[in-house]
Amino acid sequence: MKEYELGFDNFRVKGKNLLGGEEGKGFKQLMETFESARIQTAARAVGVAQSALEIGMQYAIDRKQFGKSLIEFPRVSSKLAMMAVETMIARQLTYFSAWEKDHGHRCDLEAGMAKLLGARVAWAAADNALQIHGGNGFALEYQISRILCDARILNIFEGAAEIQAQVIARRLLG
Repeated sequence: MKEYELGFDNFRVKGKNLLGGEEGKGFKQLMETFESARIQTAARAVGVAQSALEIGMQYAIDRKQFGKSLIEFPRVSSKLAMMAVETMIARQLTYFSAWEKDHGHRCDLEAGMAKLLGARVAWAAADNALQIHGGNGFALEYQISRILCDARILNIFEGAAEIQAQVIARRLLG
């Protein structure tokens, strides 16, 4: 990812060229985009979690230890089961948020919840899949090392997890 700085000092925009079309409404319009952005980030998180689950499961099936597949060990199969459950919960909350948005309903609370949960589930799934891989999980030739990086950024995009939790709490209380 690259970052660039742009500066527009003393730069005037004609009213007809103003994004959003209404002067003084920029912040409100920006905030409205967060619903969609958080739903999109939640959907990405679900994809990362699903990928971690599939890769972790395949590795657990293929990798043999003490004469049997890793998936036959209860601690490994339990990790995979919880990954599947948590991914499904995050997916359903994300679908619900998207449905609300598609139907023109306010869904900032639901979108925030989907983003917060999705990011946490993606991180947990990637971490558990890496644990299943053991030391191989850090080798670049195994996809899980990349998935772990992809999962980590999701807690930062579209509102860091801590900020997202505050926004949700304020909305619940207010």
